[in-house]
Amino acid sequence: MPADPATDEPRAARIPLSVYILGLSVFALGTSEFMLSGILQPLARDLGVSIPKAGLLVSAFAVGMVVGAPVLAAATLKLPRRTTLLALLAVFMLGQIAGALAPTYEVLFASRVVSALACAGFWAVGAAVAVSLVPHNARARAMAIMVGGLSVANIAGVPAGAFLGQQAGWRSAFWAVAGLAAIGLVGVLTVVPRTAVPTGDDAPNLRRELGIYRDKQVWLALVTIALNAGAVFALFSYLAPLLTDVAGLPESWVPTVLGLFGLGGLIGTIIGGRVADAHLFGTMYGGIAASTVVLGLLALLAEYRVAAVALALMLGVTAFTTAPALNARMFNVANAAPTLAGATTTASFNIGNTVGPWVGGLVISAGWGYAAVAWVAAAMAAGGVAVTAVASRVHVRSRVIAKSVPSVAAPSPASAPAPTPAPGESSPLPAAEPR
Repeated sequence: MPADPATDEPRAARIPLSVYILGLSVFALGTSEFMLSGILQPLARDLGVSIPKAGLLVSAFAVGMVVGAPVLAAATLKLPRRTTLLALLAVFMLGQIAGALAPTYEVLFASRVVSALACAGFWAVGAAVAVSLVPHNARARAMAIMVGGLSVANIAGVPAGAFLGQQAGWRSAFWAVAGLAAIGLVGVLTVVPRTAVPTGDDAPNLRRELGIYRDKQVWLALVTIALNAGAVFALFSYLAPLLTDVAGLPESWVPTVLGLFGLGGLIGTIIGGRVADAHLFGTMYGGIAASTVVLGLLALLAEYRVAAVALALMLGVTAFTTAPALNARMFNVANAAPTLAGATTTASFNIGNTVGPWVGGLVISAGWGYAAVAWVAAAMAAGGVAVTAVASRVHVRSRVIAKSVPSVAAPSPASAPAPTPAPGESSPLPAAEPR
């Protein structure tokens, strides 16, 4: 690829096949995580539980992701990454089989937690592998491919799971995901390169990686991701009953609308992947603010079928436009700890995915109705915009400080040391991280 003389980096780095294989594996993981939104009603009827209690299965998966991401990232820090990915995919597949065979709600709940632990570990390690295989100026593109696995899961996996749930019972959806995990297992085994564990000064060091949590920019990135995810999945977890009970759509329409949400997610991922590397904060501002507007409109217009369907599509676009930028931002501010950066991103996303459905369930249980969930989700998204504004100010201030450091001692140009990076930044140069 031709090099840019100003940066000596490729203008358009080629993304290796192994990153696409990781995205394919994420397709299986994402289908499992989100498919309950399409089979919530038949599952609740079969197991004899309420819709809010069935919705807690979404939160159970998210809780497993929150706990599993940092714990498994730390536990596997010194293990070969490909071996770790294979082991985690195998455990995930067994968790899906256990869910398909679950005789009670409690067993299904436990299987969701186990699957989530494996899913979290795969996300954390897989994201670190994907970022390590591309140059700095292609991180958002690599993460867009990983996130694209989630988008395709929502386009194809979730609607297919809903269709299977309606035609062959909800358990068939779990069997299908187990098959997808097996395909991902073969792909990782044959395509993802085997990497040796670094030694010497480059050897993984848990204490050094934990040092990223002293940086307030890491915490601001975490809160932004959590609020954005909470806003989207507070609504998405109860989208099926909102469509049927509020908009008046027949249950057979649910897979189609979920597919439209996924199509919007794919469109958003493509947009975000193309613009986030150059306009990181602009992508975050625009995407989260747009989600706030869409959720507010959905709260107002949920009873109108055409509006509900169109806004479900738009929510997919706005939600996933921000995803590559949010992921790249975390890797930028936690550059010294790539494995824990991936784990933190996964955990923060699923903190939102835990709190969102839980808050949505409280709103429904209080008798406020499904449309009220959209208002709560809009408020969470607005909070995400506010935190993004704070993170942007801190980012600009840290870069100003970094640029001023070399001028304190006023060294000669020939002997001047390289500027010291500000906390959370891999480089103080203006091109290091787009705003």
